[in-house]
Amino acid sequence: MSVSLSGVGLTHANGQVALSGIDLQVGSGERLAIIGPSGAGKTSLLRLLASNLQPSSGQLSLLDQDPWQLGARQRQQLRARIGLIHQAPPLPPRQRVVTAVLAGKLGQWSLGKSLLSLLHPVDMPGAQATLARLDLADKLFERCDQLSGGQLQRVGIARVLYQAPELILADEPVSAMDPVLAGHTLSVLNEEASRRGMTLLASLHAVELALAQFPRIIGVREGRIVFDLPPASISAAQLETLYANEQLQPLPASPATVQTSLQIPRC
Repeated sequence: MSVSLSGVGLTHANGQVALSGIDLQVGSGERLAIIGPSGAGKTSLLRLLASNLQPSSGQLSLLDQDPWQLGARQRQQLRARIGLIHQAPPLPPRQRVVTAVLAGKLGQWSLGKSLLSLLHPVDMPGAQATLARLDLADKLFERCDQLSGGQLQRVGIARVLYQAPELILADEPVSAMDPVLAGHTLSVLNEEASRRGMTLLASLHAVELALAQFPRIIGVREGRIVFDLPPASISAAQLETLYANEQLQPLPASPATVQTSLQIPRC
């Protein structure tokens, strides 16, 4: 089991309740999207799964380990098996793209190899092949501050794919991309995760992308899971209730309609 939460709650230091009574089981190799309105608790849930936040209550297991029962070094080793894709990737502006991608394995390499890679890329073919999957092979030696927001997000995805973790946690990974590119990028991410047997959890604001790209959808509102269903079983009424009082683009007629509309040729 990649992820197991039982009765998990999270209350911030200021007393704000971010998550309450979360029960969630995610098997190895599963792929699911987390949707819900702004402030629903999606990012808090991902930060908890990354072991960046400690639950206030309940039981949490990541890759069959409780991170908060481990020592600092063991917890760091566990985190090296988890890949984080950020909405705004924390990449140094002057860093070359090749170095940013290879940094995905810094937690797995020896100190000597890590330092050498920062000075001289130790696996340029590997970095370039990963970037090629995301149509960025020509950006290998560009500086990160020369890229657009969407390109930076794809570099962040390439970095995690190069890391080859067991569990991928993605927080709004395609928010800076146009709908067609976002759909293509999520398709590549899903294909790679499926091919390599990686578990993938992604929070998405774009409902239509979540329905089209993921076989399992979790709806979160006010810190609670309100449904956990395959896309075909989610009704328009459930989505309207989930996003009550939040302005959304018109919802798709059905997941099948979305899947058809987002099909694009492979680049």
